Amino acid sequence: MASAAAISSSITSRSLLSGDFKAALIASIRHPEPSIATSAASGGPRPRRMLARPCCAVEPTKRNDSVVPSAAVAEAANAAVGEEATAPSAAVDYEELNKALENASPLEIMDRALDMFGNEIAIAFSGAEDVALIEYAKLTGRPFRVFSLDTGRLNPETYKFFDAVEKHYDIHIEYTFPDAGEVQALVRSKGLFSFYEDGHQECCRVRKVRPLRRMLKGLRAWVTGQRKDQSPGTRANIPLVQVDPVFEGVDGLGSLIKWNPVADVEGKDIWNFLRTMNVPVNSLHSQGYVSIGCEPCTRPVLPGQHEREGRWWWEDATAKECGLHKGNLKQDEAGKLGANGNGVAAANGVDGTVDIFETQAIVNLSRPGIENLLKLEKRQEPWLVVLYAPWCRFCQGMETSYMELAEKLVGSGIKVGKFRADGDQKPFAQKELRLGSFPTILFFPKNTSRPIKYPSEKRDVDSLLAFINALR
Repeated sequence: MASAAAISSSITSRSLLSGDFKAALIASIRHPEPSIATSAASGGPRPRRMLARPCCAVEPTKRNDSVVPSAAVAEAANAAVGEEATAPSAAVDYEELNKALENASPLEIMDRALDMFGNEIAIAFSGAEDVALIEYAKLTGRPFRVFSLDTGRLNPETYKFFDAVEKHYDIHIEYTFPDAGEVQALVRSKGLFSFYEDGHQECCRVRKVRPLRRMLKGLRAWVTGQRKDQSPGTRANIPLVQVDPVFEGVDGLGSLIKWNPVADVEGKDIWNFLRTMNVPVNSLHSQGYVSIGCEPCTRPVLPGQHEREGRWWWEDATAKECGLHKGNLKQDEAGKLGANGNGVAAANGVDGTVDIFETQAIVNLSRPGIENLLKLEKRQEPWLVVLYAPWCRFCQGMETSYMELAEKLVGSGIKVGKFRADGDQKPFAQKELRLGSFPTILFFPKNTSRPIKYPSEKRDVDSLLAFINALR
């Protein structure tokens, strides 16, 4: 938490009313220094430098209980957009504005967004912890709009949460629905649960992406709750503000501005904020749900799992995005996505991916090594082996627990190994090792030729130890 001096510099004297302590608390939350190098530094292509026009369609109302940006941040942001920033004719360099806002708090960024776009910007609300965006908007004291995509497949708890949010903030959420004809055609031709068979992309396209596209065509800007820590594979480099690379605004492609005020905020800090401000939350969170979407495609996460593993868990995907934020995907990653959204990694050892499970307690098995282990009918000692792909976020999510387990088993008579099973090795692993999705964990008993597949998705140390002890 920032010092008192830092807090006070973010709050104007006229904002210190009944909610000052809470407002000061969150206004002081600032972004950490970026830990990911920019694309320019890494040799990748620079993002497009595009100019778009802000619009202040609504006369800003007098704010009686507002928290506004600090003078330093406001001055830097104004310098980035020019003196005529709020005039419809002014052009804004959003790359420069993004840099100017690097050290701004989410509240300051939200205030800037609402100030620039007035009634032609709206907050996208999914019914999860992104309710924080609405709280930030309320704290600015400015008028704001909120919209949500009702896919027709949400949990009952989410619908109740929508109602609670509307009452708490005294607002009306602008619900957007899929085209009834498109939904009918999809369900009649492929059934209610086709996504379990051929992937989620088609259903998401009908129920989410196209309705969102229609909604955004009536706006000049939108606000999302994306965070970098939600999905390191697809969201690690999202900016605080950008020209939307995928969707069109009122003036066509390249005119829509996308704001991500909490991009640099960690999930735990979002939850600290929600608790501090006594904000209503979706009751599914108390049941183990972290990332919340449609009911058939969302489930609670288990110990050792990444939050995105609660979404589309049946798919072996390199990039778990429904299409609403497809612009996060690099071109090569997007190209790997087939009709079902599943990716295939490059061949072993040639894609430059940093390896994982790196410890002396874990044996790195080659293809001949795993084949020999598979052929042995009587082994000198049992083995526990993880079939993994280093780019897989769920493999990365269990790295700590698996390495801790390996250290615990040193000297126990049980060997712990890993086999990279993506790329060229994937067909072999699927056929001979029963690879379904990453990660797959196998136990090779001492006196049995065939390995036993770990059936649970609980990947914490205690659960894995219980599995091993039951088979020793």
